[in-house]
Amino acid sequence: MIENVIEMRDVSKIFGTFTANDHINLQIRKGEIHALLGENGAGKSTLMNILSGLLEPTEGEILINGKPEAISSPSRASELGIGMVHQHFMLVDAFTVTENIILGNETTKGVTLDLKKAEKEILELSERYGLSVTPDAKIADISVGQQQRVEILKTLYRGADIIIFDEPTAVLTPAEIDELMAILKRLVKEGKSIILITHKLDEIRAVADRVTVIRRGKSIETTDVLGKSNQELAEMMVGHSVSFTTAKTPATPKEVVLDISDLVVNESRGAQAVKGLNLQVRAGEVVGIAGIDGNGQSELIQAITGLRKVESGNVLINGVNINNLSPRKITEMGVSHVPENRHKDGLVLDMSVAENIALQSYYQPPLSKFGMLDYSQINQHARELMAEFDVRGDNELISVKSLSGGNQQKAIIAREIDRNPKLLIVSQPTRGLDVGAIEYIHKRLIQARTEGRAVLVVSFELDEILNVSDRIAVIHDGKIQGVVTPETTDKQALGVLMVGGHTD
Repeated sequence: MIENVIEMRDVSKIFGTFTANDHINLQIRKGEIHALLGENGAGKSTLMNILSGLLEPTEGEILINGKPEAISSPSRASELGIGMVHQHFMLVDAFTVTENIILGNETTKGVTLDLKKAEKEILELSERYGLSVTPDAKIADISVGQQQRVEILKTLYRGADIIIFDEPTAVLTPAEIDELMAILKRLVKEGKSIILITHKLDEIRAVADRVTVIRRGKSIETTDVLGKSNQELAEMMVGHSVSFTTAKTPATPKEVVLDISDLVVNESRGAQAVKGLNLQVRAGEVVGIAGIDGNGQSELIQAITGLRKVESGNVLINGVNINNLSPRKITEMGVSHVPENRHKDGLVLDMSVAENIALQSYYQPPLSKFGMLDYSQINQHARELMAEFDVRGDNELISVKSLSGGNQQKAIIAREIDRNPKLLIVSQPTRGLDVGAIEYIHKRLIQARTEGRAVLVVSFELDEILNVSDRIAVIHDGKIQGVVTPETTDKQALGVLMVGGHTD
């Protein structure tokens, strides 16, 4: 008989009038990687927050190793051997790697912290599982991929045998994703059980043993992954067929909207991140920027949108120099921006969905009259965009932080596309989105360029760049290494440019 380490029986979670989980059943076997698949807002994260003790179920029962348990808190979940690596990391930037890992579970010598002993234990764990870290490095100074290793080590340090990963690759580069997949396999070989929440079907097929599909808060089906195609998994998730390529007519580029020449931008520590970069984007085309994370993409977009100082060079919008103008002045010149970090730069988490959708235009008619906010218009506008962009939540008045990550992203994209910009800048447009939402967002980006807008897309997803772009600019070491078209290149050729090589 196959041993189940977890059984969730008829688990429901109701928030007010909204049912997030509706009598879900889930069984996790010992030593397997079990994927949870579902659309944005389907209830996956809510279910895992119940299992990890962050939420209590409205009804239902949970069995751990065959024994009914009440998981009333994260500390109780930890006692039961359950750990969770959240989509948005739970780390303190000012603390070191060691301090973050032991936080709440400190090793002491008398009445003082025994950091040397903790560091030794952490290094032993990191070597055992292939999770290389620098114990005395501050979180603020390490990469996103390294921060994720810290989150994994936090769970292992507390003795977790069941580890939940919530969208673990959403912020990782392709190389970091490959590394994480290898880590998951090593963890399972060591006897751990893994629950993997992801929208990336290739990842499910690469590492998962079984998959449970959740749709609209209900568990639909559990099946073996072996033999399943991406198309079959996608149809199970959304309930209808999905296209993985976006149909588009050839672009007809017109006038130059964005003109960047000899641009130099520094990163936060003062070193040059953008080093004399040149790039043009025309009305009626999508230009995709491909590159390995940390090659100047973020600083480039921040400089264009007024979020970072331009040291030298020029950024022109329709011929007007916008160097070091305020973000509001730049947006009023017809620039929309979907930032790469939705929580830090795209949303005010404690405000409502409606207020967040109004953030860029609340001071303008019809959302404002005679200097006063018109909440009836603000709320109506939000309801219309939530319906159009399929932003799923109880209503427009709920806090935006209560939405799933994917629905938060759709709310930002709805806000920025609705402003009818001359230049639409989108960083990581489909981070955390399901295949149905990705298909829709890609269509909207193509529609924006077909309507005559200039569209600049930055993405680590090479399939996405190849799918939506009319031209692809590859960035390496702060400069454009080459410009190619999707019809004349592939991922391998892009990879050569991304590491500083030449396609010829």
